[in-house]
Amino acid sequence: MGQILISAAHKSSGKTIISSGICAALAARGLRVQPFKKGPDYIDPMWLSTAAKRDCYNLDFWTQSDAEIKALFKSKSADADFTLIEANKGLYDGLNVDGSNSNAALAKLLGSPVVLVLDCRGTIRGVAPLLLGYQQFDPQVNICGVILNFVGGARHEQKLREVIARYTNLPVLGAVQRNDEVFVEERYLGLIPSNEDTLANTRLQALAAVIEKQVDLDLLLQNAAAIEQDHSILPLSSQPIASRRLRVAYARDQAFGFYYADDLEAFAALGAELVPFDSLQDERLPAADALFIGGGFPERNAQQLEHNSALRQDIKQALENGMPAYAECGGLMYLCNAIVEKGQRREMVGLIDADCMMSDKPQGRGYTCFKDSAQQLWPSIATEVINAHEFHYSYLSGLGQDYAMSFDVTRGQGINGQQDGLRLHNTLACYVHQRHTEQNQWVSRFLDFAASCT
Repeated sequence: MGQILISAAHKSSGKTIISSGICAALAARGLRVQPFKKGPDYIDPMWLSTAAKRDCYNLDFWTQSDAEIKALFKSKSADADFTLIEANKGLYDGLNVDGSNSNAALAKLLGSPVVLVLDCRGTIRGVAPLLLGYQQFDPQVNICGVILNFVGGARHEQKLREVIARYTNLPVLGAVQRNDEVFVEERYLGLIPSNEDTLANTRLQALAAVIEKQVDLDLLLQNAAAIEQDHSILPLSSQPIASRRLRVAYARDQAFGFYYADDLEAFAALGAELVPFDSLQDERLPAADALFIGGGFPERNAQQLEHNSALRQDIKQALENGMPAYAECGGLMYLCNAIVEKGQRREMVGLIDADCMMSDKPQGRGYTCFKDSAQQLWPSIATEVINAHEFHYSYLSGLGQDYAMSFDVTRGQGINGQQDGLRLHNTLACYVHQRHTEQNQWVSRFLDFAASCT
């Protein structure tokens, strides 16, 4: 069992394509591959999960302590043959200037060797000073090799290999040629989510074949470092906790797919049963005590959501009758009167009396902080500021001033720049994406509230 962290010099270097391809290729060999993603992200983990055929977990300094990160990492890696961590942005990038929450810091925390994916478009000899600089910037970071990406052909590859061999001591673990057939279309949040791509498995099979041919996977595995096992600290979702025997319906389909795997596991650990439904196909909610609608791209599926008027009416009736519900980002959008994009209006649930307007520019982006307001709907157990994140290109238009808000935003945009967590009946809807951690056990709070409503 070994581990590797896949990073790069900058974002959009092809880390997710390479990481997903490695996961798929090794899984095709019969290895149990456990993927992780650094930072707050839903889309890349969906591809990594599909490729590895195992849930991908996020490791995020913003929402987790070092101890939590290590506990989650070691617990989920325990039965794997190989563990792959995909970085976000560049190796030394992070929120803090001192690099304390960078990808490099994560590699050092977990003792993981780093493989750099190099975007080789338009460069040959320039890769040498870049690699030397990355090695010298922090000698405690173990850069064990490079994978050349977007290589222009055999001649380009040969020159790159000669330069790296002459000026550095780093092995080239692979050279991936430019191939538009296996690369996935990008959208404003990155790659198209795998739950929207009907050809996801076919693409990954083709990508695995490319990686098997163009990356020396055996050499990659030889450079992986062993993981020291320590079962004394369990991740939050694995700790024994009191039972709430509730059925929670949750949307899981092409429109709504942004869920953290360990958050969903927390529901089960708390004794709740998650019951999935398809917002595009199902005409009624399944029998349930509560409702959870996570993030996603409802605007990309707005026509189908509008056409499923039976489910929209059923949801509205259930929530108006007091069913406890939590709607996050895309879920918030779905509960509005309509989603409006480029003059096209699509009717939605209509619980929230406002239109959700799509913009060409981000309306809320990045790390966010909030604290409970005096009008918090759920049991308020957090007195400190809670770290979360948001990323949305929409805003609410026509929202009245009489709606109560559960969160006071201290960093970020939320619904109106100052508040988030709109509450109506027993529904809490927000733009912020929460993470179930020691700091913010939101799943427990939601289930406690739902139990009080039954």
